[in-house]
Amino acid sequence: MKNTLEIFFAVLIWEICTVLAVYAAQPFTKVIMTTGSFSEREAAMYVAQDQGFFRRYGLELTFVQVRNGPVGMAAIASGETQLHEGSATGAVLGAAAEGVDLVFVAGMINKLIGNIMASPKIKSPADLKGKVIAVTSASGGSWMFTTLALEYWGLDAKRDGISFRILGDESVRSQALANETVAATHLGYTFSAPLISRGFTNLADLAKLPIPFQSTGVLTTRRFMNASPEVVESVLRGIVDSLQFIAQPENKPAVLKSLMKGLRLQKVDQALEGYDTLGGIYERKIYPRADGVRNVIRLLGLTNEKIRKLKAEDLVDDRFVKKLEKEGKF
Repeated sequence: MKNTLEIFFAVLIWEICTVLAVYAAQPFTKVIMTTGSFSEREAAMYVAQDQGFFRRYGLELTFVQVRNGPVGMAAIASGETQLHEGSATGAVLGAAAEGVDLVFVAGMINKLIGNIMASPKIKSPADLKGKVIAVTSASGGSWMFTTLALEYWGLDAKRDGISFRILGDESVRSQALANETVAATHLGYTFSAPLISRGFTNLADLAKLPIPFQSTGVLTTRRFMNASPEVVESVLRGIVDSLQFIAQPENKPAVLKSLMKGLRLQKVDQALEGYDTLGGIYERKIYPRADGVRNVIRLLGLTNEKIRKLKAEDLVDDRFVKKLEKEGKF
């Protein structure tokens, strides 16, 4: 009997070790995602990487922050990268208009967010007439957010003598505003907080304005989506896990740590403002929004015929999100 048990346990241990060895030998699928943004909006990606949520689904995902949206679009068009985290911007729609088969497969944030921050001398949107506003790039996310806000306020950059200056990411633009090199700029909540405390004017929290917009979402090409649907699905699973992790108050220290690391902040209190906004900006059901894409097509189509011909429905595919909802993931 003793020998029988010894043999049984020996075989059992051998089988377990064999399974573990096979599992360990399974290579992770490598995938690259870019983003041209640099704000608390990227918290879901920072946390997912730090907590290993993508590896949970067999992915070795490299998240690369590039200079701007056009760089990300060039990378995805050439096949150097597979996915992009970003908004419906001029870069995205311009690439689609030129034949890149782009599609939004998820929408983590489906509205304008952040603040239009201005010099203390600026007291109302009307005071922006004749002034210089800093943006990341021409027709990029910050330009798009700002232009839609100006439109909401009844302002027109050309008519009202408002000029845009391309300066770079939020850290650069917030410094330019602090030095009053520019009159205003769009900033996320993390970079807005120090300026607000110094008396700079917050013209609007864009999340409170009723403006349809496809903000932070996941983009890929239909070619990649159709060739590797399991990879796209796994990426979204990792993001959903990350969003659920962020939503749990007990995980606040870990989320703050990821924000500090991702945004290269030196102090925890610098990340607190961004953290406090996450619950109000992230979607629970991460469906991409055709109406938000349509609003941008309308705006950019005024001066670009190719973009005007795009159909929002062709740039959105929610099959993966529907599957996740059916499974009860949210």
